Amino acid sequence: MTTEPNLRPDCGNCFALCCTALGFTRSADFAIDKPAASPCPSLGVDFSCTIHQRLRPRGFTGCTVFDCFGAGQLVSQHTFGGTSWRERPASAPGMFAVFKIVKQLHEMLWYLDEARQRTFDPDLATAAASLAQHVADTARGDATTVLEADVETLHGQVRNLLMEVSEELRASYGADERHVPDGGLQPGADLMGARLANLSLCGVDLRGSYLIGAKLTGSDLSAADLLGADLRGAELSGADLSAALYLTQPQINAAEGNSRTLLPPRLHRPDHWGDSVPDSDSGPNPDSAPN
Repeated sequence: MTTEPNLRPDCGNCFALCCTALGFTRSADFAIDKPAASPCPSLGVDFSCTIHQRLRPRGFTGCTVFDCFGAGQLVSQHTFGGTSWRERPASAPGMFAVFKIVKQLHEMLWYLDEARQRTFDPDLATAAASLAQHVADTARGDATTVLEADVETLHGQVRNLLMEVSEELRASYGADERHVPDGGLQPGADLMGARLANLSLCGVDLRGSYLIGAKLTGSDLSAADLLGADLRGAELSGADLSAALYLTQPQINAAEGNSRTLLPPRLHRPDHWGDSVPDSDSGPNPDSAPN
C-alpha cells in the first residue's frame, strides 16, 4: 500500500519547481514575463523567494495564489532523490516536466479524497479510494512512469466520479434562484461581477463558472459544486463555504474574504484577508447577474 501523499506544499523541501518549471506572462497577476523552464529573477541561491513577503505589492499576486498540492517536495526529494537541478543541470528538463504532471495528479488526489469522504454511497467511496490509489502510485513512480502516464484518461475517470458524487450530494439541496436570470446558475456560467449576496446557493452547480469579482457576501454555498470555478476577486465576506464542494486553496487565495468567511476545515484563511472588507451587500440585484 502506498504511503498517503502529502497534498500540502512544503517549500523547504522543494527545489523551487514552481519558480522554475512554470512560465508566466506579464499581467495583473505577474509584474514580468518569465519563460517556462527558467529560474525567476527573484529566486535565491537557497531556492527561497527573495521577495516572498512583498509579492503582492511588487505585482506578483499570482505567486501568492499558486499551490502545487505537494508535488514540489515529492518530485524534489523522492523522484529525483534530493539532488537539485542546480547540482545536476542535465536533470532540469526531466524534473520540470515530471513536476507539471505530478502537480496535476496531486490535484486529482485532492478532489478524490473529498469525494471519498463526502459520498453516502459505499460503492462510490470504494471507487474513489481505488482510483486515488492508482493515481498516487503513478505520482510516486520513477520519472519514466510519470512521463508515460495517460493523464488525459485519468482526468476523465476522476471527473466522472466527481460528477457522480456531486449529483448525489446536491440532490438534497435547493438553491434560491429567484434573483438570478434563467440559466444563470449552471456549469460554466458567466457570473463575472454578479451580485449574488445574501442568497441560499446550496446545491447549485457552478462547476467551471466565472465568478470573477462576483459579490457572494453572506451567501450560503453548502454543497455548491465549485470545481474549477474562477473566484478571482470574488467577495466572500461572511459567506459560508464550509461545506462547499471541491474547493481548493488556490481558489480561496484568489478571492477576498474576512474572518467571518467560513471555510472547509482543510483550507486556511489567506494572509491578505482582513476585516476591512464589507460584511454585507445591498442584496441580490437581478440586473447585474449576466444572462
